[in-house]
Amino acid sequence: MEERTSLIEIFRRFLVLGCTSFGGPAAHLGYFRGEFVERLGWLDEAAYARLVALSQFLPGPGSSQVGFAIGLERRGLAGGLAAFAGFTVPSVMIMLGLAAGASTVAGTVAFDGLVAGLKLLAVVVVADATLGMGRSFCVTRAGAAIAAVTAAALLAAPGPAMQILLLALAGAAGASRSFVLGDALPTDDRAGAVRWLPLGLFAVLLAGVPLLAGAGPVAAIFGDFFTAGALVFGGGHVVLPLLADLVGAELGTETFLTGYAAAQALPGPMFTLATYLGAKFAVPPVTGALVATVAIFLPGFLLVLALREAWHGLAARPRVAGAAAAINAAVVGLLIAALYDPVFVSAVDDGLAAAAVVLGTFVLRRLRPPILVLVLGFGAFGAITGTLVS
Repeated sequence: MEERTSLIEIFRRFLVLGCTSFGGPAAHLGYFRGEFVERLGWLDEAAYARLVALSQFLPGPGSSQVGFAIGLERRGLAGGLAAFAGFTVPSVMIMLGLAAGASTVAGTVAFDGLVAGLKLLAVVVVADATLGMGRSFCVTRAGAAIAAVTAAALLAAPGPAMQILLLALAGAAGASRSFVLGDALPTDDRAGAVRWLPLGLFAVLLAGVPLLAGAGPVAAIFGDFFTAGALVFGGGHVVLPLLADLVGAELGTETFLTGYAAAQALPGPMFTLATYLGAKFAVPPVTGALVATVAIFLPGFLLVLALREAWHGLAARPRVAGAAAAINAAVVGLLIAALYDPVFVSAVDDGLAAAAVVLGTFVLRRLRPPILVLVLGFGAFGAITGTLVS
């Protein structure tokens, strides 16, 4: 019988990742795979592939949905919430502090060096994940071709719209009979039905959003950020223009750009941009921040709750399985592109940094230490070298 994982353990594992997962949504998938598939064995490669594919089909924060689903797999709804809290709390606290003006630590030599070291760790982890996921998701020529074309297209013309287009094209290609992608998503005997309660709650809340506009400022904040979370496909970068349309006139361009820049520089989910923006409304900052944060994540999590079990069965159907396998191959391409930009170009700027990446990659692939050991090592390396250089 599978050992039952405690909620504290789930929270702790995701908290470490929430403090160290630099690099954006594609990189997060690499961190999750390394920790929960390879190191801990909480789920196998096929189960992880199903969750990644499901997250790409649904609106919302893709990597956070995968983390939430991993928690669901371990301990049900409580496990999903523990995973979400652990992964999200660090960036929420930092964003709330920045919104309140408590940013004196940022910009110091030690802090900047620490961040630089953790960015180097992101290079190591994403490179390792790219290799591992490539071996799992690109087992045929068709899958490898999809990954290569996706990576090449994003390197040549980066942007969230291109990501969405490529994922859609990959899904369509995989669903067609002309592509044979292998048995990447085998039948799962845990397949179940749609859960109508969370799906109905999602529909009711989305339909009721117009009514919230006149129900007071807190309700209006919830409605705007729930709408953003329900309609955005493609992850954190894509949510910016949608939020700009929904609340941009009230908050202003400068607030948006400041929050967006901070979200890109921090570990954890980019959707915590909502934390920063919510704190800027004319309500108590903590209230606005928490309401906005819950509202923007809630739609994606309700959809995962509603469709995760049914997805186990759908993913076994030939066309759906082909589409999901092709999307997973395209995700490998996203990782390849993300490994270069923003992960590599924002972290490696000299030979010393490159040397740290080479050594770190060897340690990770050959010795497989706990992620916390790598975090401490790269954090110390960054802080020390930053201090010496200054």
